[in-house]
Amino acid sequence: MSSKTTMRAITQDSLGGPEVLKLSEVARPEPLQTEVLVKVHAAGINPVDWKTREGNGMAGVLGDPPFVLGWDVSGVVAEVGFGVHTLKVGDEVYGMPWFPRQAGAYAEYVTAPSRQFALKPATIDHDHAAAVPLAALTAWQSLVDAAHVEAGQRVLIHAAGGGVGHFAVQIAKHLGAHVIGTAGAAKHDWLRSLGADELVDYTKVRFEDVVSDVDVVIDLVGDGHDSTSTRSLKTLRPGGIIVPVPSGGSPELLDTARDQGLRATAFLVEPDGTALARIADLIDAGAVRVEVEEVLPLEKAAEAHRRGEQGRTRGKLVLHVAS
Repeated sequence: MSSKTTMRAITQDSLGGPEVLKLSEVARPEPLQTEVLVKVHAAGINPVDWKTREGNGMAGVLGDPPFVLGWDVSGVVAEVGFGVHTLKVGDEVYGMPWFPRQAGAYAEYVTAPSRQFALKPATIDHDHAAAVPLAALTAWQSLVDAAHVEAGQRVLIHAAGGGVGHFAVQIAKHLGAHVIGTAGAAKHDWLRSLGADELVDYTKVRFEDVVSDVDVVIDLVGDGHDSTSTRSLKTLRPGGIIVPVPSGGSPELLDTARDQGLRATAFLVEPDGTALARIADLIDAGAVRVEVEEVLPLEKAAEAHRRGEQGRTRGKLVLHVAS
């Protein structure tokens, strides 16, 4: 049972499969100046979580175990440190604190700089809000900050039906783009309802054979799978840009793009409370919908990882933390 000085958290003492995740009792953090203590109601799960758990992802940043995974948080401000002016105790907030350093979202409390959070969208609950930050910020920053998408441009989004992809489809549509997505046929009707203009079943055709004259490619798959990034260059118009998200653009991809009169840029998402506030406005206005496939209790984190690693999730998986 948690106390005022301890809390429940999912920890791991070694790198490995989902079985290394365990429910533990750990010290409860305290906010420093300009930080807030957030009582976590729900924590989103992302591919970077299980990659880090097994020794890839952000494992090099976190260092050797033990550590607490998770960067997606939705909860309530429990304490504020000196100098915090944007939030107050009792505010419902969501955020992606500290990325790529440890945030420890798979726990009952987290602390982080107040401006890495934003007020939670009012029209959704904590379980849905926890599904938003990392995935939606990745979509927003890749489209808005990296690619500078403008109305009328043609945007190709790989893995359009996933956690980041379903946000990218909607945000690109909100920006006025013509949106083309790659996804299995089972997700096509749903993606059309989110705003996709064209869909390609990558299991039936090579996307570069049927897609061309694209201004922007948001590649959420990467060259590690069937050379997706390199093949995507064939779809771009002269001067077009590809943003490879999973691990940033390799030197080879950057060089190849430049040699072909194209652009490629490395990418890594970063905390951004201002962008989260804009995304919350879009959600509350009905312009962006949040897809949560399943909500599991905190102690089922290992099971959630097993399901996520199967790669068939529509939208996001979430851990419910607060009782």
